[in-house]
Amino acid sequence: MGEQLNFTHRSNLLNSPMPDSRHFETDAIRIQAPGSAAREHSVPLYMTSGFTFDSAEHARALFANEVDGNVYSRYSNPNTDEFVAKICAMEGAESGLAAASGMAALFGCLAGLLNQGDHVLASRSLFGSSHQILSQILPRWGISYTYADTARPESWESLIRPETKMLFLETPSNPGLDLVDLAWAGELAKAHNLIFLVDNCFATPYLQQPIAFGADLIQHSATKFIDGQGRAIGGVIAGSEKYIEPIRFFMRHTGPSLSPFNAWLFSKSLETLPVRMERHCDNAEKLADFLGEHPKVSWVKYPFHKDHPQRELALKQMKRGGGVVCFEVSGGISGAVRFMDRITMLSRSANLGDTRTIVTHPATTTHSKLTEEERLAVGITPGLIRIAVGLEHHTDILNDVAQALG
Repeated sequence: MGEQLNFTHRSNLLNSPMPDSRHFETDAIRIQAPGSAAREHSVPLYMTSGFTFDSAEHARALFANEVDGNVYSRYSNPNTDEFVAKICAMEGAESGLAAASGMAALFGCLAGLLNQGDHVLASRSLFGSSHQILSQILPRWGISYTYADTARPESWESLIRPETKMLFLETPSNPGLDLVDLAWAGELAKAHNLIFLVDNCFATPYLQQPIAFGADLIQHSATKFIDGQGRAIGGVIAGSEKYIEPIRFFMRHTGPSLSPFNAWLFSKSLETLPVRMERHCDNAEKLADFLGEHPKVSWVKYPFHKDHPQRELALKQMKRGGGVVCFEVSGGISGAVRFMDRITMLSRSANLGDTRTIVTHPATTTHSKLTEEERLAVGITPGLIRIAVGLEHHTDILNDVAQALG
């Protein structure tokens, strides 16, 4: 159907043409849905379930995919179109679509592209719900998976089978902040004709663009840093049109659509993404340095920290280290619980990417559905703490962490 804009030509969403040389920060602000007769400066909300047709012939042409235009907000809407167009510009993708959540976006990629008998090769370090989809849901439909160890990339090629169709990874990983060499993975996927899917949630398109390293598809939980203020749930996919098309078909008919209101929020949030991510990174770097010297911290992990074993790789494929820090507090589970209970200003929550700094104990929350063996295999120890560093003054963040460590 013709409801989706052609994001290869980004000027479709502009009141004026967009030069290719324009900067990321400018695209984030200036890509907009066409204005109305009211001449509004900020794009309005299009809170409508359906759209009218100029004539019977116009309706026929829309449904026959002969002209572009909106039909029904489950398919497309000016607000979701604008949001997706911005993400596509930021990621360097030719097409994309929005979803009701990050997990809906991931499931859309998997269910829209995989068939019975297919096999997925995935990095072992994945978000807990991603693991549940691979291990509990897809096998019901005859789709298998194998985990590859991020610490042993030399073993990945031997895990590829004749029926392997997709390579799926997240980098940096949640919550262990393990990295995968995107350029190397892109070459591996290309050599074996695999669809290369990357969860780019932690880095955001401001810090990392996996398509430049060979990824076919990028998936985000827009709930996190893209929104940045803990207000809305949503997801987004960007990548090659030949893969987006079957995902679009699947998602259009199964219905995990993003509401116009949330799309409007996300699009407005993208205008400040570069500014926010710089502050997130500034604060995270200071926190990582502080934790690295603290006597009650066994180890700290942050992509750009001097002690991260993959720091050189992070410097190669990321602009900065991101807004998440993880560390092992002394005392194991009891030490972690004591730390969590002593926090006063920071928020105890399972979310991340907020203006407010959030502290999480993954073993008992986000990754609690994994077995202990599965958690340890991806570095989630009983004393692991994940801190999604917010935008408060860094001194106040450090003071609360310091007093909680005791």
